[in-house]
Amino acid sequence: MSTTKPVADAYALARDVYAALGVDTEASMARLDGIPISLNCWQGDDVRGFEQSQRPLSGGIAASGNYPGRASNAKELRSDLGLAMGQIPGPHRVNLHAIYLEADRPVERNEIRPEHFRNWVDWAEELGIGLDFNPTCFSHPLSEGGMTLAHPDPAVRRFWIEHCQASRAVSAYFGSRLGTPSIMDIWVPDGSKDTPCDRMKPRQRLLEALDEVIAERIDPRLHRDAVEGKLFGLGAESYTVGSNEFYLAYATSRKIMLCLDSGHFHPTEVVSDKLSAVLPFVADILLHVSRPVRWDSDHVVLLDDETQAIANEIVRGQAIERVHIGLDFFDASINRIAAWVIGTRNMRKALLRALLDPARMLAEIETSQDGTARLALFEELKSMPWAAVWDQYCLSRGVPVGLAWLENVREYERTSCARRG
Repeated sequence: MSTTKPVADAYALARDVYAALGVDTEASMARLDGIPISLNCWQGDDVRGFEQSQRPLSGGIAASGNYPGRASNAKELRSDLGLAMGQIPGPHRVNLHAIYLEADRPVERNEIRPEHFRNWVDWAEELGIGLDFNPTCFSHPLSEGGMTLAHPDPAVRRFWIEHCQASRAVSAYFGSRLGTPSIMDIWVPDGSKDTPCDRMKPRQRLLEALDEVIAERIDPRLHRDAVEGKLFGLGAESYTVGSNEFYLAYATSRKIMLCLDSGHFHPTEVVSDKLSAVLPFVADILLHVSRPVRWDSDHVVLLDDETQAIANEIVRGQAIERVHIGLDFFDASINRIAAWVIGTRNMRKALLRALLDPARMLAEIETSQDGTARLALFEELKSMPWAAVWDQYCLSRGVPVGLAWLENVREYERTSCARRG
């Protein structure tokens, strides 16, 4: 039996229910079409990349599990991403790390060039999507001491400065070819396992190195810089040079983007509460949406309370144009493509639910300081028929409804992934 009629019938009822609250469901879906989500390429290969010298993960990065079918080259990874995006409604972007270059010979990270990513750009151009970028300041012999841009050795520091500068050129190339600015996020693992005697000097070195990295002005229509802080990480439990406070001050003073990762704070802190606190001081925010379990463990995004709260803050705070959404998780214990689909669809569901808010009614209640009505409405919205609108959104955008996408992934797993070593 076709799913079209049941979905249409359920949607018609949902549309009327929302209309009674002053919500135009068609307009909400149209607004959702204007919010791209950047898929993290490293979910597809467990953050291994395609450098010819494969190195073990370091810098607090760890992928758990050994599910079969991992992408082992860029062609496989692009195929996997394409299959995943075909199961997810709405506009997409893809976020690359520097280690995902393609070259015929070994290329040191401070020598990466735009031509090493030409195949990625050709692919993105064909699909009509944007690309984002990240320098890879981990899993390298010169990062093994726990310091990169804050390293006390000027020669090591110079290497990582040059890598970040080269990464900016790649990012600008993405923007020039694809007609949409590439957001380049700088994250470094610099820190100390135990308490250092001097916390100031590494931060001063990091500040000076970052200033040198971003010294050359690049047209913001091509490239945007972002910096990403963290509470702590494996091997940096006692001291993180690039803390969230450091980067908030840096982004504000240098007028660049701040990246907020939902796994990079104390468990009692939530990114949803930070958005409105930071937006008055920075132009734009880059979000890395993840799911921390006790710490920054990068689990697949769920449609949980915090994911919904993040979406609510973006929509209710009228910050859709200023908050750029990317995902940051990697799980090698389950089908990697399914992880992309589950996580990204959940983020889109949360955004749709937020866009279905009766904004005018909520604003009137807030203005009148009617806490009773506000709480009652918030709770009632949780049981509204948003899922019927989501099914209609999927159907009308040509992607599978419900769990139908899973069989597409399973078939791809049988026919493509199973052949991989």
